[in-house]
Amino acid sequence: MVRKKSSKRKYSPKASKSVEREMHEYKRGKLKSGRSGKTVKSRKQAIAIGLSEARAEGAKVPAKKSSAKKSSQKKSSTKSSTKKKSSSRKKSSGRKKSSAKKSSS
Repeated sequence: MVRKKSSKRKYSPKASKSVEREMHEYKRGKLKSGRSGKTVKSRKQAIAIGLSEARAEGAKVPAKKSSAKKSSQKKSSTKSSTKKKSSSRKKSSGRKKSSAKKSSS
């Protein structure tokens, strides 16, 4: 049985080179993550960085996958954070009055 080749590549050769370069840095312990600048310790994270850079260079790379679970978690976390903010306002208003009394006496 001869296997038929697929007609389209998901990732371009340029993307492959980018991932290869990032994996090389990762294996040497030189690969750093974005803002924090911490050393990358996960193989999957190294591949993700390579694909992200390839995307930025304009290489053919499928879009990032986003799940419905993540969006629902964000909604629930914003609701709880607004409750926390409103309770902190009550506390801060009491502090301002007490500090004003101290400064006036």
